[in-house]
Amino acid sequence: MSDILIRRAEMSDALVIASYNDALAVESEARHLDPAITVPSVEAVIEDYNKGFYLVAEAGGEVIGQLMVTWEWSDWRGGVMWWVQSVYVREDFRRKGIYRKLYTHLRNMAQGDEQCRGIRLYVETENVRAQKTYASLGMKKASYFVFEEDFVFTDHRPGEGKSEGEGGT
Repeated sequence: MSDILIRRAEMSDALVIASYNDALAVESEARHLDPAITVPSVEAVIEDYNKGFYLVAEAGGEVIGQLMVTWEWSDWRGGVMWWVQSVYVREDFRRKGIYRKLYTHLRNMAQGDEQCRGIRLYVETENVRAQKTYASLGMKKASYFVFEEDFVFTDHRPGEGKSEGEGGT
């Protein structure tokens, strides 16, 4: 796999990235994503570095893998933590070191950025294979849990639908 090119995503990559995001959602959460939302969302990141950026792995002129980076300001560290999201490698290229190449490229970028204080990601608790991959690259399990209040993938927004004290999860 020496002929793999790692590069920043370009606008011409947006459709394939959005399709890989959908494939990732199907694999990890058994849900499809709406391309009317994901395509412009991917384009927004590619267009505006302040939102983040995508790295893609390319083989034979085709995008075969991706990751997205977004930013979190750390007032404890006086700099920015890079959050890795939307990690996806096409099925026929898995277990061939593609993510390792993406992450190594990313780590080199991060270490060269004066504001970057580290790299973080979250992973599904059941995805043991991915956890082993991340550990093999030098990442360590953090002592944090992720909590969320999701306003998109939910039946209602806060204050809508159920009255206070009603059951439900």
